[in-house]
Amino acid sequence: MRSSAMVQFDGLRPARLKVGIISAGRVGTALGVALERADHVVVACSAVSHASLQRAGRRLPDTPVLPPPDVAAAAELLLLTVPDSELAGLVSGLAATSAIRPGTLVAHTSGANGVGILAPLTRQGCIPLAIHPAMTFTGSDEDISRLPDTCFGITAADGVGYAIAQSLVLEMGGEPFSVREDARILYHAALAHASNHIVTVLADALEALRAGLRGDELLGQQCVDDQPGESPNASSDRWPARRWRTRCSVGRPR
Repeated sequence: MRSSAMVQFDGLRPARLKVGIISAGRVGTALGVALERADHVVVACSAVSHASLQRAGRRLPDTPVLPPPDVAAAAELLLLTVPDSELAGLVSGLAATSAIRPGTLVAHTSGANGVGILAPLTRQGCIPLAIHPAMTFTGSDEDISRLPDTCFGITAADGVGYAIAQSLVLEMGGEPFSVREDARILYHAALAHASNHIVTVLADALEALRAGLRGDELLGQQCVDDQPGESPNASSDRWPARRWRTRCSVGRPR
């Protein structure tokens, strides 16, 4: 005779949380895969665009695609992974449907917002969490492999919420750190400043190197072997540039 637990889960290992994702974009599906690897189950997701539908089918093949209210109703942990500009409207819309059960964990991934933006759902008894992975999502499978060791800025309404958010991040292999509610905008601005301007710094550095090196020694060109008879100790002034290209592999895929 099967136990009641086995009957309830139809022979599957019991999951600790039923996860719903709105929506199945680059961030949401990557987090969904990471949570499933931690033995949670993504029970539903929403997807509108063709790209999102394809991504959901590839990364979460056993997860049904449902309208947002149905995703919310099925979830014990609801991830809101829409763009920042759409978050407030989504929260208001979900609150109007009363689809989310009291006690549901509701986490968004916006860097600039804390838990205040989730107030309409908090008033309905949900536990608000802000869990922001501080990395760029490209849509490739490398996003999933880079989540471990990624820093997550988390904000919660109280110590219990913070402990829950911290545990979820640790289960995904990430590094959680606390961001105060009133510091979220500054936190997000700092990340945007760093990510945007590091590209400028690298571009300036490459231009400086180009200015200091001659013609065929420019960085970004394919590495070339030494000419016959040349060696690292040869007098040719092209050796340092050649060695730099070989070691740094600038412009070459790893």
